[in-house]
Amino acid sequence: MTRAGWHPTEQYLITPEKVQELFPLLNMDTVLAGLYNPGDGHIDPYSLTMALAAGARKYGAQLNYPVQVTNLNSRSDGTWEVKTPLGIIQAKRIVNTAGFWARDIGKMIGLQHPLIPVHHQYVVTSTIPEVKALKTELPVIRDLEGSYYLRQERDGLLFGPYESEEKMKLQDSWITNGVPPGFGKELFESDLDRIMEHIEAAMEMVPALKKADIVNTIAGPITYSPDILPMVGPHQGVRNYWVAIGFGYGIIHAGGIGKYLSDWILEGEPPFDLIELDPNRYGKWTTIEYTAAKARESYGFNNIVGYPKEERFAGRPTERTSGLYDLLKSKCSMGFHAGWEQPHWFYKPGDETGYKPSFRRTNWFDPVGREYKQVMEKVGVIDLSPFGKFKVKGTDSVKLLDHLFANVVPKVGSTNISHMLTPRGKVYAELTVSQLYPREFMLVTGSGSELHDLRWIEDKVMTGGYKVEIENMTDEVGVLGVAGPYARQVLQKLTNEDLSDGSFKFLQSRHLKLSDIAVTAIRISYTGELGWELYHRKEDSVALYGAIMEAGQKEGIDNFGTYALNALRLEKGFRAWGAEMNCDTNPLEAGLEYFVKINKPADFTGKQALKQIKENGLKRRLVYLILETDNVDPEGNESVWHNGKVIGNTTSGSFSYSAQQSLAFAYVPTELSKVGQKLEVELLGKNYPATVIQEPLVLTEPTRMRLQRKGESPQI
Repeated sequence: MTRAGWHPTEQYLITPEKVQELFPLLNMDTVLAGLYNPGDGHIDPYSLTMALAAGARKYGAQLNYPVQVTNLNSRSDGTWEVKTPLGIIQAKRIVNTAGFWARDIGKMIGLQHPLIPVHHQYVVTSTIPEVKALKTELPVIRDLEGSYYLRQERDGLLFGPYESEEKMKLQDSWITNGVPPGFGKELFESDLDRIMEHIEAAMEMVPALKKADIVNTIAGPITYSPDILPMVGPHQGVRNYWVAIGFGYGIIHAGGIGKYLSDWILEGEPPFDLIELDPNRYGKWTTIEYTAAKARESYGFNNIVGYPKEERFAGRPTERTSGLYDLLKSKCSMGFHAGWEQPHWFYKPGDETGYKPSFRRTNWFDPVGREYKQVMEKVGVIDLSPFGKFKVKGTDSVKLLDHLFANVVPKVGSTNISHMLTPRGKVYAELTVSQLYPREFMLVTGSGSELHDLRWIEDKVMTGGYKVEIENMTDEVGVLGVAGPYARQVLQKLTNEDLSDGSFKFLQSRHLKLSDIAVTAIRISYTGELGWELYHRKEDSVALYGAIMEAGQKEGIDNFGTYALNALRLEKGFRAWGAEMNCDTNPLEAGLEYFVKINKPADFTGKQALKQIKENGLKRRLVYLILETDNVDPEGNESVWHNGKVIGNTTSGSFSYSAQQSLAFAYVPTELSKVGQKLEVELLGKNYPATVIQEPLVLTEPTRMRLQRKGESPQI
């Protein structure tokens, strides 16, 4: 509910009395409250489909059906030939919206879309006198404990349950053999025994059901992706191939997705951020076995309560593990990141281990504080192997990157933070760019945006005709981060290279050997402390990790995970892509002016739009908040209040182990963005006092060193 205030979809909590007024047939004995969506309802899929088809024809669309697609042929110019029994259709682009045939269509061009059909049943009753007597139609209800939805169907009721993952049924034969030829409006054989506990729960909640006759039980296929969310947008690796597939909830999404895709196709960028639906969040690691395991889990979890930092464990680990996985898996709580297992936090004797979800601070809270202190006072090691990593080289590599990025192209041996912008000046991606050799670059992005970013780069290469080679090195290259005041002292023991500040400066990169292991070292750390990222062959990860841990014994070296990393980066005021910046935000309101060289000669994508944005002035800004909370911390997406009104939203947050208070980033109107401004942030139904403060809360190590060289004594 903390999101409801700033989201456009109206929803709010209502009292039991209001629940009964809206749905008088309920047994109110166990009802404490209701979550009400006034705009919720239902629609006849057939009628809607015909209406949309009529509208499409009116505006010039040509519809041919029923027509089977027998093959797809991609032409060298990026266009397509769609082969059918009635002839070949020429197309500039194709959009796969084939429902449970989507996987078969993908196979025609060598793609294995991670989709699987699930048996879903719903039950329709005969006329129920209590329903027939109603003056107004009942709203749709969803009973999370009973795991079903229920609504009025004429003078009776219709309800559909979601069984547990142990009882639900997959139509997995379609994965191996394809959808049977001619399958269309057919149904599966129903199985009431499989859903009997949910029927009983519905009868308990709506007693009128007990006397009703079941006149129909429908069992049909719905298509699930591993995480239940659809896949919408252009697909990496195949030019001009788009998808809108994996819709577990059917036609309800039709209008919104149709507009979203058509806007993107016409304008060259998504109209708003929907990264969670990006088809490129999946990759070769999403095997049939993984897809089936996750579909079972997602279906069974359809009505469970979701928690912050939620982890779901079916299908894990995938084949995509770092070189350190076997060594670290028993020592930490692992998190799932784009197929990878990555340590969230590490165990010590006396800790309550394992995954303990909660809306409040839970078993990870004190251990993360311990890891925070480790990095701030000594030296820590973190596995960063899930980073997306690309090599870009060739005659036009500098020209390409100058067009792609708003920042300047780094010189050989240097690194910078660069952003790819959309034509409208939104932040499509953030990457670390290093020029390792003349015209040879390494680009590094977050794990969740690997193929999302690669697709954008490949598209620019094709449309611009740039002479470059791009290699995705993500799975072959491991990464270790070493950070803290003793990081240099530890690493220097392992190499003859001079790692001193004068020789190996901040944001420099070089090739060297550590304990005779070849690494590409970049002096950068998302912790904001003295540190290096060490890129190496995945098969060398264990040896490199072992050498570093051995060398750091005197300095008290230890592991740290991504939870501590997040707390450290927030204290330094570092933004995160997907939170503080995305396709809904421009770099100026996100406070990224330092990385945007609007006056550089190259006409980078989004440059003209940014100039216009700057000229028009900003309506909102990203601010840095300190909060007064009690055993709960912001995570992002919470409503920000001022004078009794919602005026913005948080983007991410954490407990600050330095200030011993909660910390968050938030977007607010420009007039409320001044340092000292008093606001409120809603957490778990309560508004907590928040104050806009000067960022960062903690100075970065390079800044502290620079001030010291000037003779100042900076406070950390």
